[in-house]
Amino acid sequence: MNEKCFGVIISSRRFFNSKLAIEGREKLLKKLDELGFKYVVLSTQDTEGGVVSSVEDAVKCASLFKANEDKIKGIIISLPNFGDEVAVSTAIKLSGLNVPVLVHGFNDDMNKMEVENRRDAFCGKISVCNNLYQMGIKFTTTTLHTCDVEDSVFEEDLRNFNSICNIVDGLRNINILQLGTRPAPFKTVRYSEKLLQRYGINVIPVDLSEVIAYANSLDANSSVVKENIERIKNYGYIENEEKEKVEKSAKLLTAIEYFTKTNNCKAGAIQCWESIQNNYGTATCLPMSILTESGTPFACETDIMGAISMLILYYASGIPAGYVDWNNNYDNDPNKCIAFHCSAYAKSFLAKVPTIGTLEILGATLGYEKCFGCIKGRIAKGDMTYFKLSTDDIQGKVKGYVGEGEFTDDPVNTCGAYGVCYVPKLQELMSYICENGFEHHVAMGRGKVAKIINEATNKYLGWDIYWHQ
Repeated sequence: MNEKCFGVIISSRRFFNSKLAIEGREKLLKKLDELGFKYVVLSTQDTEGGVVSSVEDAVKCASLFKANEDKIKGIIISLPNFGDEVAVSTAIKLSGLNVPVLVHGFNDDMNKMEVENRRDAFCGKISVCNNLYQMGIKFTTTTLHTCDVEDSVFEEDLRNFNSICNIVDGLRNINILQLGTRPAPFKTVRYSEKLLQRYGINVIPVDLSEVIAYANSLDANSSVVKENIERIKNYGYIENEEKEKVEKSAKLLTAIEYFTKTNNCKAGAIQCWESIQNNYGTATCLPMSILTESGTPFACETDIMGAISMLILYYASGIPAGYVDWNNNYDNDPNKCIAFHCSAYAKSFLAKVPTIGTLEILGATLGYEKCFGCIKGRIAKGDMTYFKLSTDDIQGKVKGYVGEGEFTDDPVNTCGAYGVCYVPKLQELMSYICENGFEHHVAMGRGKVAKIINEATNKYLGWDIYWHQ
């Protein structure tokens, strides 16, 4: 997404001092440069000072944005003075862009309130937002109603807005890979392809037999398989390493990666038990973990909504997410629980270099010799955001929940990959999950990005998201 940029509108009211607008333009563009954000903005040759002060200027701005519509992922409006609300809203409307919009206004200096130096952006921002609202243009406001571009809070607003844009832009007309069907006992992971299609999310199903056949057709001495063998060996500590098992996992990784790239998919979900173990002889967890770590999230048990949840968390934070079960209570603490999976966690999700071993729960039933290739370890301590999407076919909508908590270092003795979570008002959250028909799965990611996800999904994507606070 680094090639994408912002469309920038600097607006000035004509009977205010234009010098303030020109200086404000320079300050904002300098800040965007410092943060590494690319942008498209009217030049000083296009309009006076490169700002938008009239409908005529708005037409020029709209034309510029139209010419760059494939690049622009969001629009930043900045008001160094009161601004021209009609010009601003007209520019966006005429551009035809349907992207997130951030509205910013400069602070007034209490020592410069005379006519030639007053800004009145505090008031102008309200007027701009009023016009955007009238035109049906969705927008985001800065944390502080007005602020200087040098303020750290504005830097954070820009970074958050960039993440919002990454989510909205990243979900436009994308493909999600489904390898195999859901496990028969798991009706919980059923979903509506039709509802997803309405929002531009296309699911590409591939029969698991095709994946297995492709993996079996690969030569262990081919360059791509050899490369993936080395990826696996460098990925973690391998328990009881056996050449044949590592080769099988490398071939499966090659096959999954092939179908992912061939179908231009941004994320995927796979039937991780028990067909793959019985018909191929290894687990899917290790390839899923490696792909998630590299920026292509993979969810377990063909949970497509989980894969999309992981992808959104990744777009929000830039850090690979884990896909877990809300699995166990933690002693008698009402605000703590154990997150667990077999697992396919990305290695960066864990506190230490992962152990690559055998699925213990499935192995006991299917045979340990068929179940090599799972990721074991403890989830690293720190802040986290949890997020889960679901399609509600009965109500005909995409819904979800999001919130924040932390992974603790409380002791726990269990197999697989695990962590202890602290979530404020956990019991209320569990009641909400149960009463609203959500799955037992949830995506968890590093950092605190619930506000970003809520803004992107609720406001701009139009989904019904509950923010647990």
